[in-house]
Amino acid sequence: MNTLELDILLPAFIAGLLILATHIPFGMRVLQRGVIFADLAVAQIAGLGVIVAGLLELNHEPLLVQLIATGSALCGAGLLAWIERSAPEVKEAYIGLTFVLAASLGILLMSHDVHAGEHLKDLLVGQILWVNNAQLIVTAILSAALLIAWRTLRSSQNHFAFYGLFALAVTASVQLVGIYLVFASLIVPALATYRLQQQRMVYAFGIGIAGYALGLLLSVWFDLPAGVAIVCTMAVIGLLTAILKRPG
Repeated sequence: MNTLELDILLPAFIAGLLILATHIPFGMRVLQRGVIFADLAVAQIAGLGVIVAGLLELNHEPLLVQLIATGSALCGAGLLAWIERSAPEVKEAYIGLTFVLAASLGILLMSHDVHAGEHLKDLLVGQILWVNNAQLIVTAILSAALLIAWRTLRSSQNHFAFYGLFALAVTASVQLVGIYLVFASLIVPALATYRLQQQRMVYAFGIGIAGYALGLLLSVWFDLPAGVAIVCTMAVIGLLTAILKRPG
């Protein structure tokens, strides 16, 4: 591996570690609450905010883009909290519908943009290989704050406390790595280890870290899109772990 490849892969791997730090505990709680589509819905709503910011030609104002995306995600969090409180027996159906509507609205908003295909691809699979130091620093600070808040509020029965923190975590990560990788980081480690009674967190982080590391290497060795390479690699590692660690 040459120096140029290492200079690209190392920041991307650090970004993956920062995402896993918040997304694995959130993913376990998502699985426990039975709201699997919540991450997709919030991620898509945050992405919708990014699309709106682009239509307003604010791409040269990253802080404004972040604020719009965060505001959108928090509105989505409020909607999901209301759904869980008002219709718990069919919450997954409503949350899934919310995701589809947000995705459809995003496509409608981009329908007259000649670069829509490129923008949509970036939103879905991300640009993890091109993260910069400023993004890593901001993500690290946000991750630390979210983990502190999570430890304080995780026993709260307030639905919005959970969804609000969840929305803040997802908003930053969507712009960093894309919707697909956000979903994989949340769900694959949590799902692969949900039967484990001991060292679940250790195995979950092992799956996530191995998925990012090997996926990034495969993307460079075989000239593959990094985001989807990581998703597929993490899924394979998660499946193998679930099989090998399956209780007697």
